[in-house]
Amino acid sequence: MTSHDQRQQRIRNAVFLVRADPIICGHSTEARNLAEAALAMGLEQVHIVSYPYETLESSGLPLKARATVTPYSDGIVVDRPEPLGDYKVLDGRLGLGISGHLADLLHRLPGRTMMMDLYLVPHGLMVMQAVNSFRMSGKSASVFTVGEAVGSDITNVVGNALAEGRLGAAQVLLSNYLEHDLPVAVSQFTKDLIVDAGRRVDAQLGSDFGSRLERRVGISYPAIDTAAYLALDEQTEAVETILSSRQLKKDGYVMFLSRIAAAKGVDDLLDAWKRCKLRGSKELIICGNGPALPEIQEQAAALGDVRVMTDVSDDEKGALMHGCFAWCLPSKPRTEFVETFGIAVAEKLLSGGLGPVITTRTGGIPEASGGYCLEHEAGDVEGLVRCLDRAAAMTDAERAALSKAGRNHALQFDRAAILSSLLSRAVRREVVAA
Repeated sequence: MTSHDQRQQRIRNAVFLVRADPIICGHSTEARNLAEAALAMGLEQVHIVSYPYETLESSGLPLKARATVTPYSDGIVVDRPEPLGDYKVLDGRLGLGISGHLADLLHRLPGRTMMMDLYLVPHGLMVMQAVNSFRMSGKSASVFTVGEAVGSDITNVVGNALAEGRLGAAQVLLSNYLEHDLPVAVSQFTKDLIVDAGRRVDAQLGSDFGSRLERRVGISYPAIDTAAYLALDEQTEAVETILSSRQLKKDGYVMFLSRIAAAKGVDDLLDAWKRCKLRGSKELIICGNGPALPEIQEQAAALGDVRVMTDVSDDEKGALMHGCFAWCLPSKPRTEFVETFGIAVAEKLLSGGLGPVITTRTGGIPEASGGYCLEHEAGDVEGLVRCLDRAAAMTDAERAALSKAGRNHALQFDRAAILSSLLSRAVRREVVAA
């Protein structure tokens, strides 16, 4: 029996709990990619469980216009359970509704299920509450749980808990993480953050989180639809049509695409644009949405040669990346956010074209870029100016060589390979347990 046959026999269904589209978030895209890979692999039922649209729209999180979101493939069910309980339940109504829905799925789905949560807070708690309810009822849930920690789980929740002396909250999160069958981190950088946080908790509680996290946490890079980006090389006419619809020309613009927030360094890019040699010959486009949007729109309007696009669709993103003269993500560490991987960096590398990636070595970005980019120190605007000027001076041959090397590096993030790795770990664990 092949390893693929074993996976098919062991895991028949997949459920992903995430803040899904229309949220602007790389992990929403990752959940979509894992679901599409599960469907292509032949799993019987594939569900993405998320929040009601009304909840997302009132959350303050940056959202795509629903019309710009590419539909999921037939066979992927997106569940958005309603809150459960009335006004007397001050909080937790959403969590109860989602946990209960996950338990309902475990009752209905045939055979063994992989249930994966992206973001431990609050999704890890919801998953394990559903699974533990089976154990308490005397029934056995045929499920393999995967808990994926992202940076904000640690820098935001655990970091704030430690800073405020609320160690119980840090203990709850780390305990929940380790309760999963397979705890994973999105990069080695993220795992190092997690282990360090565990050791800091240990130092105050006398616990042993650090050693257990070091031993058990695996690395699972975010899953990307590599084929869609690789296909852009052969889609010259379609790319040109998309660029034309945005009044852009290939190699005629420098691009930023990510969440528009202080940690993404958009303000540094605008400052650098004022002094770089590309200004006047190229256009700068800022694509995205987020909490810093009003400020960035105001700065862009003052410059006069910068466009801010808040409505870039999933179908346009790859084409815009492919056609740009250079692509910038000047991310910098902030208390509220550190780039733990850099999904958009890997997507740009996969999209091809001649435009180099200009970025920093913040957080997990080097794992996404492999160093196949032009780098400057985070927050160093003069360094960013030098990178933009270096891009202006590069020959097409130099740009092509850097682009090819970067794409080869990013192929490892293919969604089918990432999902296969997760499923094979489920098989290995079951074999060992048997």
